[in-house]
Amino acid sequence: MNCPTCSHIEKDKDRIVRVWQRYQRKACHSRYIASRKSDIKPIIETKCLSLQLDLEGLKFRANGRILQIRYGTVYQWIKWGSQVSFSIIQEPAEIMENR
Repeated sequence: MNCPTCSHIEKDKDRIVRVWQRYQRKACHSRYIASRKSDIKPIIETKCLSLQLDLEGLKFRANGRILQIRYGTVYQWIKWGSQVSFSIIQEPAEIMENR
């Protein structure tokens, strides 16, 4: 990652803050963290999908396996509710399931 201030490639290690390695660019005196976690999932979309899967009848563990999160987290979201508002579709259903 380049320096966010001057977009230069050269950087020096500064120190470790919590678990993150910080870098310093001595020319522009800026400090920054070069890499962030790239596997962070958007929370609102994941909660919404989790609640939809629960409404479809999927169990907590299967829901967690599909979304690649702990089933305990899925349980907490569903047990305590969520602050996610679903958009209600008022269109008539075209296909019905046969049982």
